Amino acid sequence: MTHTTTPLKLHYDCLGHGPNVLLAFHGVGQTGRRCYEPFARHLGHYYTIYAFDLFHHGQSKGVSGSDDFSDADVLTRALWKDLIQKFIKEKNIVRFDVVGFSLGGRYALATAEAFSEHLERLILIAPDGVVDHPLFGIATRFAPTRGLYRRLSDNPQPLFAAADLAQRARILPEKMVSFVRYAMGTAEQRRRIYRSWVSLRELSFNIAKLHAQLKRNGVEVWLFVGKYDPVIVPAKLKLLSERLPEKHFFVLESGHGGLVERAALVMKQKE
Repeated sequence: MTHTTTPLKLHYDCLGHGPNVLLAFHGVGQTGRRCYEPFARHLGHYYTIYAFDLFHHGQSKGVSGSDDFSDADVLTRALWKDLIQKFIKEKNIVRFDVVGFSLGGRYALATAEAFSEHLERLILIAPDGVVDHPLFGIATRFAPTRGLYRRLSDNPQPLFAAADLAQRARILPEKMVSFVRYAMGTAEQRRRIYRSWVSLRELSFNIAKLHAQLKRNGVEVWLFVGKYDPVIVPAKLKLLSERLPEKHFFVLESGHGGLVERAALVMKQKE
């Protein structure tokens, strides 16, 4: 199904049949259904899951509402709040949980920031957006560097060569370089990552302030990270993890790809 509010269009799949509502945001290169089928298998009796296709993914369109793209297509806080507000009103949702994996973490944080008074629980799985990598700001927030990033997306060989050099110099781990090559292996993948990053460039967060806001509203924050994740390294999330009670911070025996199912299994055990 597709939820529309001018100019945004987001496709979603409804999974599970539980009495509690979960808004779910997937990682780069996925769809909502593909990412959150493990949640439906393990937690479908507890949750009704609205698994969204993020912008530039699956059956959703870009921020402009079409497949066309320009650097002006930016998801602002106001646009996102309006979209989710209309969605929860349409579905008669009052209280809900939110989950975000990888790139979807940035959407989950934006939702939590805008609707903390409606949230019961925020679930973050190897989330993007807790700490902005310097490259995110450099590559997306300035027109000249966006142009360079776009050219590297079209012709990634210099980027791959630099990554290989950094690996040999032990600046980057081998797993990270392998992931970069895998994630940017085709022109379509590179285009999707470029568009996703550029369109989200205004969604950065003051995590200390956001956590305090969530705490005031009684929102539980659960954080799952992979011990062997080369993308979202556990140590990089200390800004958030050190603010959480031990029972809500989980370092799992996993890389990046298997984290969603492992997190679902942990949550099932905690019911």
